[in-house]
Amino acid sequence: MNNLIRKIKKGEGPVYRRIRSLARWIALPRAPRLPTFLKPPLRLLYEAHFGVIMVARLLVTVFYRHPLFQARCASVGKNLVLGGLPFVSGHAEIHIGDDVSLGGRVSILSGGQLEQPKLIIKDRAAINWNVTITVSREVVIEEDALISFDCRISDTDGHPREADLRAQNAPVHAADIRPVRICRNAWIGNGSHIMKGVTVGEGAVIGANSVVISDVPAYSLAMGNPAEVYFRNFGRPAKTKAQAAGE
Repeated sequence: MNNLIRKIKKGEGPVYRRIRSLARWIALPRAPRLPTFLKPPLRLLYEAHFGVIMVARLLVTVFYRHPLFQARCASVGKNLVLGGLPFVSGHAEIHIGDDVSLGGRVSILSGGQLEQPKLIIKDRAAINWNVTITVSREVVIEEDALISFDCRISDTDGHPREADLRAQNAPVHAADIRPVRICRNAWIGNGSHIMKGVTVGEGAVIGANSVVISDVPAYSLAMGNPAEVYFRNFGRPAKTKAQAAGE
């Protein structure tokens, strides 16, 4: 079989060249140009295709995803938006505020070291696609905080720091499980990791792909691995600036 595949790839002889051409056409098909008179009906079919998908997603979200996820949460406010059914593993107690938005492929994981770990997502917070939150004690995401896609938030490393204890699959020390808080109006850039014990201050901005291992002051810009504060008094509300200018 390997010899046959090699001959086809090299096109040794007319038969193998024809087989290679056919394989390329199957892998990369080329459609003929569409006659003009077929464009209007096919355009309607194109729009109908995505319309059906959108209606199906609406029905699945309203009558399947929402009921299942709300049943898993301890409390859910009004106007929750779901981009997909979040994956929840463990015994975390989940509290969702009003007007919260959760994108698709959101994972909420919790270990078994402590009783009643809590995830609290407050009003108008938005969590984008492919975000993983590991909560073994407490993670709080305050009002109007924005978590971009591909972010990781964790209040534990998931294993002991000592090499011999890791080799024994020992549980994490309770002292090494420290709560995380993302304060109101903070913005976590895509691909960032917020580690245990960190508080991201009100209105702070975390640059993309940063690893945050220490507290970030309010209204500051931090970035890097490990993240460092580069600018302070960054992104303060426009009303505050106008009031300061008037004074």
